[in-house]
Amino acid sequence: MEVICLEDKAFYALLDEVVERIKDQSPTTHLDKWVSGEEAMRMLGITSKTTLADYRNQGKIRYSQPRKKIILYDRQSIEAFLDDNAMDTF
Repeated sequence: MEVICLEDKAFYALLDEVVERIKDQSPTTHLDKWVSGEEAMRMLGITSKTTLADYRNQGKIRYSQPRKKIILYDRQSIEAFLDDNAMDTF
């Protein structure tokens, strides 16, 4: 059995490095089922709130309105919408 001695500064630096590497390698952290309008627009690659409202009103993406001025969008329906509209290469 070998014993390795480290100064406390070196030990904590090593510990910080290990934690950072684990964070980088871990799968994506928990993603919320419902996203804000800004996040939905980012996922869809659009900049217009009108386009987002059109998608919502036409039933292309699911949404929830827990309060009058708060509209949340279903992450899975956005991903499904993007998959449905994906074009295969030749």
